[in-house]
Amino acid sequence: MTFGIYPGGMLGDDQGIIHPVRPDAPERVVEALDELQGDAATLAVRAYRSFAAVATPQTVPTPADPHAYLQRGRTLDLVLQFREPSGELDGWPEFVREAIRTGGPQLASVQICEEPNLDLPSVDGSTPNVLNALVQGVIAAKEEIQALGHRVAVGFNAVPSFDPADSFWSGLGALADARFRQSLDYVGLDFFPDVFRPVAADQLADAVTAVLTTFRYTSLAQAGIPDTVPIRVCENGWPTGPGRSEQRQTAVLDTVIRTIAALAADLNIDGYSLFALRDADSNAEGLFHHFGLLNDDYTRKPAFATYRQLINELSNPPAVSAR
Repeated sequence: MTFGIYPGGMLGDDQGIIHPVRPDAPERVVEALDELQGDAATLAVRAYRSFAAVATPQTVPTPADPHAYLQRGRTLDLVLQFREPSGELDGWPEFVREAIRTGGPQLASVQICEEPNLDLPSVDGSTPNVLNALVQGVIAAKEEIQALGHRVAVGFNAVPSFDPADSFWSGLGALADARFRQSLDYVGLDFFPDVFRPVAADQLADAVTAVLTTFRYTSLAQAGIPDTVPIRVCENGWPTGPGRSEQRQTAVLDTVIRTIAALAADLNIDGYSLFALRDADSNAEGLFHHFGLLNDDYTRKPAFATYRQLINELSNPPAVSAR
């Protein structure tokens, strides 16, 4: 498996955008990424850019300059969000193509849309016409990559669905054509076990297994996406904070990541990315402010060393999955 992390300070919660209490310090970020990577051949740096006809606070790129972190063989995992409030697609395919043209030689993967099946203000499921944006964006990305002769994996992500009446996957299956499916190199899953719904420690591995198995054999199957298309975990983490200990963060991440790695061969999972490197505000009471492996002042939590150990123990030399 290839591992990664989101190193920015800004994030979205169920109300909108959270800005970090301290600005990003690139030299401290690089130091932390170097330490996390250890002897691993690579580490994916996750970054977000947003499309909208008129810029808003929700369309600010984060981190501001991810290329500054692409040292020692690290690669760019670029997320292109569709945030146009009208749902109009004018300019969207070209935005995708331009992002690929300017991504540089370290661009390894492009994710089209961010959580298009979740209707929250900070993610793309709240944007009208997102399914069409998803399909057109994936096709445009693959066409541009092939025209340039590059090797960049193209995919999209989603969150788990626990609603039998959810029509996202069947709707995607009805809209998608052969070009879309042939353009897919992976499908991502964002999930946060024991964060929003408590899970007992002795049931956590089974819960992770159930979510990933359902995603593979139920959700993706409804959209006609075959088992040959890899899954990758694009966002996963566990926040500390009031009533949430750093020791529990360490234990949860260790269990979740080891369970994912153990399922990799059977479920065709090719990567894992942790959310996030640093807290937005370590003194805040809000749940979303504390996802980091570091406090907001860059001091380490115990889980930092745990993730470093897991990266070095479970990493393999990166394999190019793009077709």
